Amino acid sequence: MTQNTALLVMDMQTAVLGMLPDNSSLVGNVAKAIAGARKNKIPVIYVTIGFRQGMPEISPNNKGFAAAKERLAGVDMGEFTKIASALTPLPGEIVVAKRRVSAFTGSDLEVVLRAFGIQHIVLTGISTSGVVLSTIREASDKDYAITVLSDCCADGDTEVHQVLMTKVFPRQADVVTVEEWGK
Repeated sequence: MTQNTALLVMDMQTAVLGMLPDNSSLVGNVAKAIAGARKNKIPVIYVTIGFRQGMPEISPNNKGFAAAKERLAGVDMGEFTKIASALTPLPGEIVVAKRRVSAFTGSDLEVVLRAFGIQHIVLTGISTSGVVLSTIREASDKDYAITVLSDCCADGDTEVHQVLMTKVFPRQADVVTVEEWGK
């Protein structure tokens, strides 16, 4: 853990966590990461995926989100963006809303990171092949130092998660467990 570091807790919404068959160890590990960051005075920044009611931000050209638009048409977006109760932000912790897969796209995350003087981001999130992958790619292009907490990320496809953590992410980030990061 270093100075100028922030922990990003990405897409840890009740609705998103519900897509994983067993999310209890993931939530427990993310809670440990949050506690460690708070103890070490590292800012915790929450990133949620959400849209206006009716999802007008979704283009029919966006294959992934267009399919979600049909499924989520009647969902209350206020409920959809709620962060899991075990990971609730403290008063004063920042919640950034994004409109696409990457934590940067359609959000003010970069402005917040600059305001805090952050140069190193530590990533947790669902899904490994979605928000984590997209955020690593964009953060690397923006010259951030990046750490990924491997046991604080999950994907519906465990094989994809493993390949990303062991073969792809190490090219642009340090990949460690929450326990290793806390040392």
